[in-house]
Amino acid sequence: MKPQVEFQRLPASGPKREALRSKGQFWTPDWVAEAMVAYAISGDSDSIFDPAVGAGAFFRAAKKIERERGLRLDLHGTEVDPDALHQAERGELATGDLANVTITDFVLSPPQGSYKAIVANPPYIRHHRLPLSVKSQLKIFSRQTIGVSLDGRAGLHVYFLIRALRLLKEDGRLAFIMPADTCEGIFAPVLWKWITTNYRLEAVITFTPEASPFPNVDTNPLIFLIRNSISEATFKWAQVRRAGTDQLKEWMSEGLTGTTNDDLYICYRDISEGITTGLSRPPTRITDTGLVLADFASVLRGIATGANEFFFLTRQRASELNIPSEFLLPAIGRTRDISADQITPQLLEDLDKAGRPTLLFAPNGREIKSFTSSMREYLLTGQEAGLNKRPLIAQRRPWYKMEKRRVPPILFAYLGRRNARFIRNFAGVIPLTGFLCVYPHKEENNFIDKLWKVLRHPETVANLNLVGKSYGDGAIKVEPRALEKLPLPLSVVAEAELRIPARVSQLALL
Repeated sequence: MKPQVEFQRLPASGPKREALRSKGQFWTPDWVAEAMVAYAISGDSDSIFDPAVGAGAFFRAAKKIERERGLRLDLHGTEVDPDALHQAERGELATGDLANVTITDFVLSPPQGSYKAIVANPPYIRHHRLPLSVKSQLKIFSRQTIGVSLDGRAGLHVYFLIRALRLLKEDGRLAFIMPADTCEGIFAPVLWKWITTNYRLEAVITFTPEASPFPNVDTNPLIFLIRNSISEATFKWAQVRRAGTDQLKEWMSEGLTGTTNDDLYICYRDISEGITTGLSRPPTRITDTGLVLADFASVLRGIATGANEFFFLTRQRASELNIPSEFLLPAIGRTRDISADQITPQLLEDLDKAGRPTLLFAPNGREIKSFTSSMREYLLTGQEAGLNKRPLIAQRRPWYKMEKRRVPPILFAYLGRRNARFIRNFAGVIPLTGFLCVYPHKEENNFIDKLWKVLRHPETVANLNLVGKSYGDGAIKVEPRALEKLPLPLSVVAEAELRIPARVSQLALL
């Protein structure tokens, strides 16, 4: 028997969301499902296949389109959770509508045959929730299918896409709604090179935050429209600007032939540019001849304690525990504790008064018996609570030895909801994982201040969208290596009087 994993589809809005949340299953809103089905069947298909039927959103959409057009569509699909199908039966679907749905693991035990029209909101299961045995099987599947093993950070939804493409008939059409990490993850260039070499990417549809089909959820959804046909050098990129708009369905029903209107922005893009920039992001003309942050600084993540409730303390708690000052470092853990773009001693004092933690308990690696009695007692309480068995902490020797970081002159709030920002560290704090540490190549304050000026500039901040992973409601997340690739506008760097590296062509300054 194959190991079962918790399924979570892209969350939909509506009154049923909370009831579905207990099982981690969420369904596609009708206005999106109908548009996707309309595209898939526009290749004269008389059936649709959904590899993750769930509560039947795409089957319901197909039945509505049947009534609108006087068609007859056969419904086929797979599902891993019988309870989800029971919910579909309690809705608008009859038992007969689900007669051709098979209970099976679509990726690892796929159905036989191929399909002309495939639509799906595949299970959104991030890699760290997949059992190791499943990840191993997915790597084998990837290697056998596309020739390489995808990076282990690819979620299950990515493998649903690969399997579905392999089952797509010649000239068949596929419409998948998936999270933006499908084209922003470290695995994305390999994945999309394979897709665009072997299939035709017809369109990518994005949503503005206010138009998202899944409001107030940390997921940035995209719709991918792919055809099993000869690849082309361009694709259409669209952005939906109003939730519930009929324009999306109309455009997809008419073969993607419409033009930009108030609800839908449409443009052509080169495949190579789209993959380089990121299919979820607007087109860009930034080239490799420009400056990036790595020319002036390196980036590391903040400290991962593995148990903030134990290692990140308020000043009062540290005093009660009688922990020696040599094992306490000024620290910051939450971005919302910093409302401005500077960390000052006064801010730490205010946080102390508010009862917020500001001290990192940072024991070194010596034996527990060599510490003071108060420290020994506290460390033993952590061990009795099983902290030493937590995955991250268990890798340390000994388990309580804290990671080390130099005090970074500049911090970056890497996961922000329209407020990702660079923060000047005037208080000498060590950041936890809510931040990235930015270490300028030169330690002179003049150099640091100039770099900070560049990083705070609106043009630089706007470029974060080019290197970050996008989530719901405008939130982005930027990993350390990605932040080092942040493009810095040449004019902004020149204005700040930072010396421009010789590798940058002087023509680029024109």
